[in-house]
Amino acid sequence: MPLPTLPNPAARRLFLASAGLGSAPTGPAKGAALTSLIDDLGFVQVDSITTVARAHHMILRARRPSYRPENLAPLIARRALWEHWTHDASVLPMSLYPHWHHRFARDADRLHRNWRNWFREGYEAQLDTILRRIEADGPVKAADVGAGEARGKGGWWDWHPSKTALEWLWRTGALAITRREGFQKVYDLTERVIPAAFRHATPTVAETIDWACTSALDRLGFATPGEIAAFWRAIAPEDARNWCRDGLARGDLVEIEVEGADGARRRAFARPDVLARAADLPDPPARIRILSPFDPALRDRARTERLFGFHYRIEVFVPEAQRRYGYYVFPVLEGARLIGRIDTRADRTTATLATRAFWSEPGVAMGTARRAALNTELARLAAFASCNNLDFAPGWQRDPLATPPPPGDAAAATRGPE
Repeated sequence: MPLPTLPNPAARRLFLASAGLGSAPTGPAKGAALTSLIDDLGFVQVDSITTVARAHHMILRARRPSYRPENLAPLIARRALWEHWTHDASVLPMSLYPHWHHRFARDADRLHRNWRNWFREGYEAQLDTILRRIEADGPVKAADVGAGEARGKGGWWDWHPSKTALEWLWRTGALAITRREGFQKVYDLTERVIPAAFRHATPTVAETIDWACTSALDRLGFATPGEIAAFWRAIAPEDARNWCRDGLARGDLVEIEVEGADGARRRAFARPDVLARAADLPDPPARIRILSPFDPALRDRARTERLFGFHYRIEVFVPEAQRRYGYYVFPVLEGARLIGRIDTRADRTTATLATRAFWSEPGVAMGTARRAALNTELARLAAFASCNNLDFAPGWQRDPLATPPPPGDAAAATRGPE
């Protein structure tokens, strides 16, 4: 029998709703309300690039315009949130910490094999030294350790040995991030950061697999086993395949076909009521939102392209001469449609949000109303970035089929110190 089909418009609505973009961006964005938002999302990726604002702040602002960057640190200080690795460095609800015990053990084995080949020698000899220093003298930053060790140019592949030792101890659970100072991680002993109730809770491997799969599917709406495993990066793809197979046999899951933007269909797993839930969802608000490249709705680039027909690649690491759009270009969402991408940055010296170019997607007509809505969103973004002025390059609204302009200044966005 043919599998039930989730039409593309319904699939978009369900995915955006699951990613916190299906309803009007409103509501409180501090304290318990902010903790609850992050819990709903699962995690918020942390990134240092500050073209306009750092990724984690852009992600939260897209859902709650009242959010301000200073609202996040107090929740980490109160231990409602903590920072560790999913697919990348992320801020997570503290309640998830027990499931990371298995990840610490897994990463210790994996990093042991890989890091000896990737990093300069000497970091293993610093592990005990670093631990003893923190135990005796308190938290440290990477800049506080490794006196006399050769420093590289700042890339993650060229850390000095003591910095590598700090990251090893953090990734494998002996240390935790107690706070950030100027975006630099401040490391302390885990027992001084993570409350005892979470440190001592030890779910079984089976319980962690079930949590990882259940929570990932709930936040994706529908997914393949590979997408489920990739959400947290906490379990192996084989674990997700087995979980889906067993859920299908019990009747907890169904297999469906999801229609892509191009009409192609792809098999996925979902809850039995998925078609009804998706059909009942209202259309997302038509308000335009400028998203972080690391937004949960965009993190899986292949999934985004299938559902929205939107091909996006961040060009930070692309040589300047080879960039098609620019160093750090933001996707633009309108309702359930990704309508284009925009090259804009905050000039802190003049308090100006400077927009170099906006490229609409093919088939998106930039009429008067849509242009006004985009300008309104740029004004909101400028206020968020503490900019008082808007500046637009000549001809900044570009034909989607036109050749992109010459590459701009790649130094316009900077990474904070790591």
